[in-house]
Amino acid sequence: MKNKVSIGYHISHEQFKPSQLLTLAQQAERAGFTHALSSDHFYPWSEAQGESGFAWSWLGAALQATNLEFGIVNAPGQRYHPAIIAQAVATLCEMFPQRFWLAAGSGQLLNEHITGNQWLAKGARNKRLKESIDIMRALWAGNIVNHQGYVTVQEAKLYTLPAYLPPVMGAAITPATAEWVGSWADGLLTISKPPEELQEVVEAFRRGGGAGKPLYLKVQLSYDSTLEKARQGAHEQWKNNIFPSVLLAEVPTPAGFDAAGTMVKPEEMEPHVRISPKSEDHLKWLQQDIDLGFTRLYLHNVNREQEQFIQTFGQYVLPELVSKE
Repeated sequence: MKNKVSIGYHISHEQFKPSQLLTLAQQAERAGFTHALSSDHFYPWSEAQGESGFAWSWLGAALQATNLEFGIVNAPGQRYHPAIIAQAVATLCEMFPQRFWLAAGSGQLLNEHITGNQWLAKGARNKRLKESIDIMRALWAGNIVNHQGYVTVQEAKLYTLPAYLPPVMGAAITPATAEWVGSWADGLLTISKPPEELQEVVEAFRRGGGAGKPLYLKVQLSYDSTLEKARQGAHEQWKNNIFPSVLLAEVPTPAGFDAAGTMVKPEEMEPHVRISPKSEDHLKWLQQDIDLGFTRLYLHNVNREQEQFIQTFGQYVLPELVSKE
């Protein structure tokens, strides 16, 4: 009996033009992917990535052009006022019922510093995030919202309400953050790690109040025709992303990330990225994720060779993982 799991395709706005991403999403759906996860960046992680389309404009087109269910990782509170994100989410949920959800995190300086506002310490950012979630949920319920705190809201009310209350997943990388989001999130979204480290994140989320809630995983992998190509592609596109979350949250520019990335050698990409030209290796790793309790896996092939990844995984990996109802 197959595990009950859904497989999604990661939409990396930092790496590809929006028009190309729309084509890739359609190809992913034809290959058997049923879900998609969108990044929400103002800057790419590096100059080599070189793109950063506005995800919220793109989502309307993608939901119309496919039948995929979409999620997005968003940091309300600084670059975005939560009332505006609540309105954007409500509109998508009214137009495309049961096909959209939100993951909320405390953000990175890379994207948020553009407003010129003070970049808060992690504890304060967490408090601002929780305020933002409470504000959005109240607006989705049709309430008039007034709030004064890290975020100010004055007499806000949504007139176009969502067709359903959208799930808000807590985006967390560390066990400490996972335990905290367990108290208020509808589920967990985290990133791939070695099994023992991932187990710590899952246990912390459940300990903090997340027991019984769904677990989503963004899987960072590099698949190509040879090991050397897979490793080199991962290094070129994703070497700036393997640092601890405390560093990823504090670097303000792509140039800063590029400077840090110069210290990373291709052979140091693992285990931060799962690198292999063999679909059976990826299948084994994904099964380990499922065994930890993850019911939705979003696969991010971090190199630029997307078409062959979609085709190969659609043919050899997805059928082995996805349950037949």
